[in-house]
Amino acid sequence: MSTINSQLKQTLRQHGYSVTRPRLIVFDLLDGHAPQTMHQLIQLAGDEIDRASLYRVISLFEEIGVAQRVYAGWKYTLELTDLFSHHHHHLTCLGCGTQIAVVEDSAIESLILRVAQQHQVVPVRHQLEIQGYCLHCQKSVAGV
Repeated sequence: MSTINSQLKQTLRQHGYSVTRPRLIVFDLLDGHAPQTMHQLIQLAGDEIDRASLYRVISLFEEIGVAQRVYAGWKYTLELTDLFSHHHHHLTCLGCGTQIAVVEDSAIESLILRVAQQHQVVPVRHQLEIQGYCLHCQKSVAGV
C-alpha cells in the first residue's frame, strides 16, 4: 500500500469516516493529475461511480482537507491538497483555460509569510494563481 493511500485512510478515519470504494476511486482520479473540473471527473469516473456519489465524495474531501478548489475567475477545478501532493502554485491561461502547476518558489513563500506576519496572521494555507495568456493564445489576443 502506498504512503499516500495510507495517509488518505488515516485522514478519513481521523474524521470518523470509513474507507469506501467511491472514496478510493475519487482519490485515484485526483492523484497525480492536473486539476480537474467536476465535468472531467464525471467523465473519468465513467460507470465506476455515479454522479451524486462523486459530488458527495468531493464535498467530503473538501471538508476534511483532502481536496481543494483552484479558482480561475468564478470557475474552479479540483486537486489534492498539500497533504497529498507537493505544494505548488498555478498559472492559468485566460484564453484556453490551461492550468500549469508551478513548483514551490522559496522567494514567493517568504513573501507570503512576511505579509502574513505584517498583518499578524498565522498562515494555515494559501493559493497563488497567475492569470495570463499562454504562448498559443498570445497569438490570437491583441495587445499582449
